[in-house]
Amino acid sequence: MGQEIKPAVRTARRSAKGPTVADVARLAGVSAMTVSRVINNEGNVLPETRERVEAAIAATGYVPNPAARSLASGRQRRIALLHANPSAAYLSEFLVGSLAEASACDAQLLVEHCSESEPTAALVARLRSHNIDAALLPPPLADDGALLAALKAEGILMAQVATGLPASFAHAVSIDDEGAAMDITRRFIAAGHRRIGFIAGNTNQTASALRRAGYERALTEAGIAIDGDLIAQGDFTYRSGLDAAAKLLALPQRPTAVFASNDDMAAATVTAAHRAGLEVPRELSICGFDDTAIATTVWPELTTVRQPIADMARRATRLLVEAIDAGAAATAPRHELLKFTYIERGSTAPPAGV
Repeated sequence: MGQEIKPAVRTARRSAKGPTVADVARLAGVSAMTVSRVINNEGNVLPETRERVEAAIAATGYVPNPAARSLASGRQRRIALLHANPSAAYLSEFLVGSLAEASACDAQLLVEHCSESEPTAALVARLRSHNIDAALLPPPLADDGALLAALKAEGILMAQVATGLPASFAHAVSIDDEGAAMDITRRFIAAGHRRIGFIAGNTNQTASALRRAGYERALTEAGIAIDGDLIAQGDFTYRSGLDAAAKLLALPQRPTAVFASNDDMAAATVTAAHRAGLEVPRELSICGFDDTAIATTVWPELTTVRQPIADMARRATRLLVEAIDAGAAATAPRHELLKFTYIERGSTAPPAGV
């Protein structure tokens, strides 16, 4: 039998706006996350714990129904998706995940484009004018220290997505970018490639440095010297990929394989190879990163690493909804790593003659 919730406990302190998840959690002696799991009928809760939480819900008068909670508060949970990512393919995947989860959670998602010319203070004031509860931050905004600090100062909850440096005060959902880059490079090496080019991503994203670190670590562990001439700088756009690939392919000793830090730049590398009269993958193998739609719209289709962008957006949105319901002080930030997957398609092969 679960612990009985005595009638006297019904006088437990409640917030001015009515009982919250935090009140239920305090009464039941569990975490706010556990209360959320019970409310959402998730299976990973012990029966006795579920009974205790349900008794606490009854004792406090908490209403877990999203629609009823929206009516009681006078508004829905409001989450701002802030974006400044140059990749339309990445943003599209992100929107699919975040919109789906917001709809499932009865939350309102406001999509806000952030311009480099807009001062951080003005952006935060704009969010406040929209009565925003939380902010969803895909890269590069996930790594914008000034923005993170400003949101924290305003008491706006936030979730960073695909950052290599999760803030202690924010939720974060990422993958192991360095491990994924090592996996790609190791596969090139195992196939017989020794001159492996690398197109780096924008320096304003921590994932860029992690992917380069993974590339370099894999070369070092294989006893292959890191050649600076084989590393070209991009900024995650198709145009930057064209320029970087042209630089690599113009080398006296060109690479036999190129690892680009995202699919946009990898697709551009395929175009650069065609322009140079090179056959992909017989004369040049190419691997991307993300597995966005562009990976299967070029020829040959791109070998890449699938970063579960939509799933990451879903999970980050869910974490924010749970935090809004529980109250900022009652929910410790969670930092989660999702799995990446290597996807082999037609753009990679052993080097000619191997």
